[in-house]
Amino acid sequence: MPHSSSQASGSDPTLGSGPFPRLLPWVLLVGGLAGLLAAAVLTVEKLAILRDPSYVPSCSINPVLSCGSVMTKPQAEAFGFPNPLLGIAGFAVVATVGAALLAGAAFRRWFWLGLQAGATFGVVFVHWLIFQSLYRIGALCPYCMVVWTVTIPVFWYVTLHNLEPVRRIAARYHGVVLTGWAVVILSLIAERFWSYWRTLL
Repeated sequence: MPHSSSQASGSDPTLGSGPFPRLLPWVLLVGGLAGLLAAAVLTVEKLAILRDPSYVPSCSINPVLSCGSVMTKPQAEAFGFPNPLLGIAGFAVVATVGAALLAGAAFRRWFWLGLQAGATFGVVFVHWLIFQSLYRIGALCPYCMVVWTVTIPVFWYVTLHNLEPVRRIAARYHGVVLTGWAVVILSLIAERFWSYWRTLL
């Protein structure tokens, strides 16, 4: 719950100093809104498939970039309901926290630990979905990839905020870590579907 004193000061004292107080609210707001939009579109597409099994989603572009191939698999309902519903709930919270921080709100330690738990669950779940997409389903969902792209930095900057030792070590290299993370995932995608990509060259 926001502290009333934070509204007077216009900043969250728990954010500390350095680049993270400036980055974190924007990462949460922009990442949350992008993830929310992608999850909402995926939900609409999933409902369309449920109404008409022959429906071709707008993000089914070719044999590799094919939302339909992903959304019809059991992995798309890992907890018994469409995965995008988790995204709608989670990213709405993330975006709201980012907007609140930009407005000058401050949150107690327990709140940040709760956000850390949610972000950790999200990043673990996303990497499970990446593995499933690459090595079990054999197709990529573009909207899902938007979710991957925003979940990782949300997790990373929330972790930097909550864990002082990590923040001290990564102060100068926080962007490098994210870049390396992205390179690894892109390399796995390139290697997995290289036989298709090279037909486009």
